[in-house]
Amino acid sequence: MDAKLLELLVCPVTKGHLDWDKEAQELRSRSARLAYPVRDGIPILLETEARTLSDEELDSIPTRTPLV
Repeated sequence: MDAKLLELLVCPVTKGHLDWDKEAQELRSRSARLAYPVRDGIPILLETEARTLSDEELDSIPTRTPLV
């Protein structure tokens, strides 16, 4: 995933930050508890295509300090 593109993308549900999981090929939203698939390099940012993150997966996402 291109770092500049990742900076521009936000969760469509919460408008929060997305974290890239290279192994799973998905973008994860801690705030929405959702993982959006990336297919052929294209992020599929549709809530209907996302899967719910388990508690273990959610714990593995780094917490972010809000910009003030």
